[in-house]
Amino acid sequence: MQKLLVELKNTSGDALQTPCSVSETLNREGTLSVPCTVLANNNSDEDLHYGKSGQDLRVPVINMRGEVLMPTRPRKARILLKQKKATVVQRSPFIIQLKYPIGENKQALTLGIDSGYTTIGFSAVTEKSELISGELTIRKRISKLLEQRSSYRQTRRSRLWHRKPRFNNRSIAKGWFTPSIQHKLNTHLRLIEKLKKILPITKVIVEVASFDTHNLQNPEIKGVEYQLGELQGYEVREYLLEKWKHKCAYYGKSNLPMEIEHIIPKIRGGTDRVSNLTLACHKCNQKKAKQTLKATAFMNIIRWRLVNTLKCDWTYGYITKHDRIEIGLKKSHVNDAFASGKN
Repeated sequence: MQKLLVELKNTSGDALQTPCSVSETLNREGTLSVPCTVLANNNSDEDLHYGKSGQDLRVPVINMRGEVLMPTRPRKARILLKQKKATVVQRSPFIIQLKYPIGENKQALTLGIDSGYTTIGFSAVTEKSELISGELTIRKRISKLLEQRSSYRQTRRSRLWHRKPRFNNRSIAKGWFTPSIQHKLNTHLRLIEKLKKILPITKVIVEVASFDTHNLQNPEIKGVEYQLGELQGYEVREYLLEKWKHKCAYYGKSNLPMEIEHIIPKIRGGTDRVSNLTLACHKCNQKKAKQTLKATAFMNIIRWRLVNTLKCDWTYGYITKHDRIEIGLKKSHVNDAFASGKN
């Protein structure tokens, strides 16, 4: 191969890099390398984000029979690989398998799961340390994708008009969930099974936050007689303040400026009836935006199916909140999972 002897002088050393379509962070002007950020996993189902910084990173280990052992430190893993006492069986996540028999002394390892409608928090802890923690973002747009698939199928079937229709000869199985809810349930189960393959988890605790959507829309009101009419002697705002006891309907916060919130947004067919109004602080109001109560009702639908399938323990949100405050952690999915795992 001929060597190029001419020095290229048409590009300066501090020139901007050529934009590409790999990552948005690479296309920023003046950026010569990708900073330490978490990029989306190339997975159609979910994106995995590690939450806490400074956690005790370990390398998963399996024995000669393929059973999961307690993870080891990266330095120990490098020594074992260098001495040919272990071999790499998986790159992502990085897992090594020992080539010699070893004692199987395992510690009690608890996996805390903060289940959610859009994000799942997880944390695996022992009595002394946290081995792994992170957040999992659940895939969205399941309903729209199913509608798209259905339209494609209808287009194909329209060309085969002589075939018998199949839409009216299908029955719904017992315990059936909608595809979007079933996908969220499967994502929870899949995450726990993946963690069990790399860590010797002895106990799983799932936070099943109990939400009563009926009570959220129609709470008990002391001192207000419903039979006299909802607004008997009350203006709308004063009535709602009395009805919700000057607290945010979503998180129970008080001593904050409250805003009138539509439970079912008007853009989704909600009305201005008092039964469709509630009080919320500005932060909760902005966070809810155009959502309905389906996110709130999610855990009411699947919580016992999740617990019975995993045969695990469960805890409630107020217990997790109490433990998290005692530990001194901020509110996040990872910290909630850590607090539930420490129960």
